[in-house]
Amino acid sequence: MRINRPLRIAAGLAALAVVATACGGNEERSVSSSSEGGKLIVGIKYDQPGLGLRNPDGTFSGFDVEVAKYVAGQLGVSEENIEFKEAPSAQRETLIQNGEVDYIVATYSITDARKEKVGFAGPYFVAGQSLLVAEGNTDITGPDTLAGKKLCSVTGSTPAQKIADEYPDVQLQPFDTYSACVESLRNGAIDAVTTDDIILAGYAAQYPGELKVVGEPFTAENYGIGLAKDDTDGRNQINDAIEEMVASGAWEEAFNETVGASGYQLPAEPVVDRY
Repeated sequence: MRINRPLRIAAGLAALAVVATACGGNEERSVSSSSEGGKLIVGIKYDQPGLGLRNPDGTFSGFDVEVAKYVAGQLGVSEENIEFKEAPSAQRETLIQNGEVDYIVATYSITDARKEKVGFAGPYFVAGQSLLVAEGNTDITGPDTLAGKKLCSVTGSTPAQKIADEYPDVQLQPFDTYSACVESLRNGAIDAVTTDDIILAGYAAQYPGELKVVGEPFTAENYGIGLAKDDTDGRNQINDAIEEMVASGAWEEAFNETVGASGYQLPAEPVVDRY
């Protein structure tokens, strides 16, 4: 029987789609499968001192990095077999859904909206939103003093959404990264930066005598490890690893060796929520 040309084209495209699916194109990854293969791709931030930072020599440092490595070790994957991938705030869900990472440890607040798209293990840390200003600034002392001020945060972040929802008189200027916000603060283009206090403490420590964190935290941010939404086995394994890190003392040690230098006080140990 003769098949006309449009049908042949359609059949060819369908075959290509099957091949792409079989090769794993745009499919969410499984932590268990990847770790059994001896390698993991982990998303982190590259520009957050004390948390997730890409150093000039190409190495990575920070509390999130140490958590990521500890979890990998508990999954049977050695440090040299971890591939770190940059995970900007606005791209985190996409990276997970497209199967570009196995899990993300990047000051990633657990929210109901995000849980509709991805899964979370944790929390492994609880922070709170605060403000970073120039050392000589005396006008800004908390969110209620921000009316009319130019405030920078990051696109796709919960701090940016919090300001947009609850402080409409603020001139919110979202950037792609917090490091870009900090540079704008340093050159006087904006009045303040907002994100979680632990992140801001790292920047204040990076520029001593130039920047300071002000006010009390005005939210509670539960940092989770993001992974594929339906990867229940992977979530359970990562939760086990977080609990072991806390119980063994490795969590506190990692905090002191990374964030501790900024003067940020050690908070209460996190309690894993096995939802």
